[in-house]
Amino acid sequence: MKLNRHQKILELIKLYPINTQEELLDKLRAEGYSVTQSTVSRDIKSLRLQKSLLGDGKYRYIAPESKLPEMKSSFSGILSNSVVSAEAAVNLVVVKTYSGMASAACAAIDSMEFAGVVGSLAGDDTIFIACVDNATASDFVLKLNKFL
Repeated sequence: MKLNRHQKILELIKLYPINTQEELLDKLRAEGYSVTQSTVSRDIKSLRLQKSLLGDGKYRYIAPESKLPEMKSSFSGILSNSVVSAEAAVNLVVVKTYSGMASAACAAIDSMEFAGVVGSLAGDDTIFIACVDNATASDFVLKLNKFL
């Protein structure tokens, strides 16, 4: 539910020049989301939305710029040098790494902000990644295998 709401918020701020929490709250409610002002406030903080000045002197919410390409490149380098295999098990993904590399690989995966990844946990050579559903887990494995 939260993931869907966050995606809707990002969509709304791209479509409309929303500059207050109340405007965003009204747009979400018009889209069928039953939310409170405090929920919208937490979502804004969680999504790290910022206000940007438009050419007409008004402000609007914008999403922060995505990670710099060189950062994503270094994350993919970490993955390609540390991950041995990845396999989906229902909505979980089990990633095997070289000994001692799971933490670094897990941090790289978290930083790449893959859609549908709910959370991750790293050991010494194994990472467990929880996805929102089985299909997302399978898709995630395919994406991860591109780095190997």
